[in-house]
Amino acid sequence: MHGVNSSPPYKTQACYARFAFWAEIGSISSEIKSLQEKSMDMGLKLKNEKAAESKLSKFVEDIIVPPRMVDIIVDGEVNDEFLRTLETLSKKLKFVEEDTMIKASKALKDVQPELQRLRQKAVSKVFEFMVQKLYALRKPKTNIQILQQNVLLKYKYLIVFLKEHGKDIYMEVRAAYIDTMNKVLSAHFRVYIQAMEKLHLDIASSTDLIGVETRSTGIFSRPREVMKNRSAVFALGDRINILKEIDQPALIPHIAEANSQKYPYEVLFRSLHKLLIDTTTSEYLFCDDFFGEDSIFYEIFAGPFAVIEEHLNTVLPNCYDAIGVMLMIRIIHQNQLIMFRRRIPCLDPYLDKVNISLWPRFKMIFDMHLNSLRNANVRTLWSDDVHPHYVMRRYAEFTASLAHINAENGDGQLDLNLERLRMAMEDLLVKLAKMFAKPKLQIVFLINNYDMTISILKEACAEGGKMQAHFEELLKSNIAIYVEELLLEHFGDLIKFVKARPSEETSSSVEKSSVSDVEPLVKDFASRWKTAIELMHKDIITSFSNFLCGMEILKAALTQLLLYYTRLSESVKKTAGGSVLNKDLVSISSILYEIKKYSRTF
Repeated sequence: MHGVNSSPPYKTQACYARFAFWAEIGSISSEIKSLQEKSMDMGLKLKNEKAAESKLSKFVEDIIVPPRMVDIIVDGEVNDEFLRTLETLSKKLKFVEEDTMIKASKALKDVQPELQRLRQKAVSKVFEFMVQKLYALRKPKTNIQILQQNVLLKYKYLIVFLKEHGKDIYMEVRAAYIDTMNKVLSAHFRVYIQAMEKLHLDIASSTDLIGVETRSTGIFSRPREVMKNRSAVFALGDRINILKEIDQPALIPHIAEANSQKYPYEVLFRSLHKLLIDTTTSEYLFCDDFFGEDSIFYEIFAGPFAVIEEHLNTVLPNCYDAIGVMLMIRIIHQNQLIMFRRRIPCLDPYLDKVNISLWPRFKMIFDMHLNSLRNANVRTLWSDDVHPHYVMRRYAEFTASLAHINAENGDGQLDLNLERLRMAMEDLLVKLAKMFAKPKLQIVFLINNYDMTISILKEACAEGGKMQAHFEELLKSNIAIYVEELLLEHFGDLIKFVKARPSEETSSSVEKSSVSDVEPLVKDFASRWKTAIELMHKDIITSFSNFLCGMEILKAALTQLLLYYTRLSESVKKTAGGSVLNKDLVSISSILYEIKKYSRTF
């Protein structure tokens, strides 16, 4: 059995060989694993070393001050390269200031003094450069806006650098700019205002009022120009065009003076404020862009605003031109809209302040006109002339002017004041009318004045209004009264007879007329009706200033005459024995023909 189970020698050797092989394989595997671990460890170390090297390199780059940087900042000109270098320096300064770990590093102790010296040099150089540029702003005839846009804005990073690394110097530059621009712009507006004052055309004085008699002169004053010819005091005329020219360039005073041109004050006012809104717009946008703050604008313009306000405070107390003041109010309103569309709020406080100062002045002048009517001396104003009175013309032109200016800007307070003015004028007009001895002349006087007023109001506002409608109603009622007066003058007996007789509807209850009652009337009318109509025509032509109005009145009179005569004819037909008068009756067709003959001139 032992012999059968024993293995041959070669099999035993093979087993040993396999065991040795697997042992060798295991050893190699361990070595590979060890090598892998070492490789990973070395890779990590290498990665860490590279990261450290990168950080160190970045640190060195951020902290080191290259010689080229020093040369540019110390000796270089302020140009684009200087600006780029300044940005790099700013980054280095922020780097060492913001990181607490870096502040504790030994390397910083060597570099920081150099960085600070470079910062101080940069701040000093920027300050000198800015002072030089600000000095250029003070030079006469300098175009400030071009210098700002083409030079200063190009170097606006200098201001950013000063804000971040030289706050005290920035405040000095800021203060220097404010002082420079305040003085430059104040002087600019002062010179412009002085030049404009030479172009001022005085429109009205304190005595140029609606109810003041034209021949009035002060005790010590020289005789004044007759106010009938001073239409600009009350009539708007071409002055309304200033509101259409609101955005036109400002006047150039020396050119206007060379051409001997003079302007009402609202023209100068518009020009001054055109210059103001354009200057403030440019300066506001520049300050916001260059300094990064708009509050600086208000400090700059404290001076110019004071110059303009001083000027207005001198002009307004001596201004008695109500139309001019109202135009200025509208100019301010339009300027507010312009600034609103530009989305620039910097002028809001100033424009509000000017507007607030203009309204009381307008009200004061308006009340002077109102009181001149209420306190007018009727005897000195009256003249024996039924044509439109110059006081009524002034009133109509004044009212139409204010209505036209405010046509697109309804103002309840103004409407109320105009109503007060109308009542005072009507009261005065009635008093003037009563100075005429004959009632007919009183009516003619009123009609002429009402008609003129309506014409002037229509010319100003084609669509009319409550004021125009009121005077049209007055005109209509007075024309009716005049027609009756005129017909009574020429056909008094006929009209009295007709009015004494009832209409057809009630005629049955009244005693019939006799031939003796109507015969004189019929024969009288037949003998002179054409002559009477001609006299009426001449009377109307000479009495009424407006030909068209006169013709309308004649037409109304002839129409009313036809109605009266028709009623007389009907009465004759109903009179017992009235047929004997048929030969004397004028046919209605004949009267209509005569009316048509005059109608050709209507």
